[in-house]
Amino acid sequence: MDSNFLLLVFSIIFLWLFIISYFLWKALVHYNKLGKGLTDKNFKTIMENLLKDTQAGKKDINYLKSYCDKIQRDGLLHIQKIGLVRFNPFKDTGGDQSFILSLIDGNDTGVIISGLYARSGTRWYAKKVVNGKSAEHALSDEEKRALREAKPS
Repeated sequence: MDSNFLLLVFSIIFLWLFIISYFLWKALVHYNKLGKGLTDKNFKTIMENLLKDTQAGKKDINYLKSYCDKIQRDGLLHIQKIGLVRFNPFKDTGGDQSFILSLIDGNDTGVIISGLYARSGTRWYAKKVVNGKSAEHALSDEEKRALREAKPS
């Protein structure tokens, strides 16, 4: 046979063995990573441990999802929107020393606090707000404005 032909055949065989050896080496490295820390390194044990870890991870993720949902629901009950309006209700006093403060949660429920300053003294009033509307008393124009400031569109 021709020596060039033999050289070509051996080169192809050598190249083929090199490629197969490379993929075998990659598989062994991957297998050793999977079995790292195990005393009994058989494939069944490795897969059982991976499955157990995956199931534990899924359980943790489901717990965290439900916990985040609970925090989000509870967060709606905290004050999230604040509106403040200063005004002068009486013409005989100077400056905007009276104010209305609306404190509203995520469900548009809360309280409107009014502080009316007059020369004779300061009066405080509070009105309950449920779903963005006064629950018991009519709102003044300033209180409605404070409520609108607390609930931006």
